[in-house]
Amino acid sequence: MPISPLRLIKNSVEYASWKDIGAVPRYTRGIYVLYKYRPHYDAYNVVYVGMAGGESAGVRGRLRRHLQSKGDEWSHFSVFQVWDNIREEEVKEMEGLFRHLYRYDHKANKLNAQRGFKKLNQVRRDWFDEWT
Repeated sequence: MPISPLRLIKNSVEYASWKDIGAVPRYTRGIYVLYKYRPHYDAYNVVYVGMAGGESAGVRGRLRRHLQSKGDEWSHFSVFQVWDNIREEEVKEMEGLFRHLYRYDHKANKLNAQRGFKKLNQVRRDWFDEWT
């Protein structure tokens, strides 16, 4: 049996158009990113980082809801599917970390506004010599 190149991520598709939401398999679990394409800069600006980690919820459904409510604020998306044995709590931890990274980014869209990732604050130290 071949060894997977990644421990958490099984598959990924990046920078797909919003028109391709229907191609995302039902009940896909993982992290997704919404982008606004800026043709003048040929750049994809991150608008939002989200997750679908439960057994009955999927990325495709979350993307469709974002399209209905905020469709004019994003144009493309990426999906990072997790392996079946990855627990919902692990997906939430990944989402929390990624959203934490963007919370003070002045270029990040207002959809990505965060108060912080509380569990990350529990392990945060002021400096490296405080690591246990």
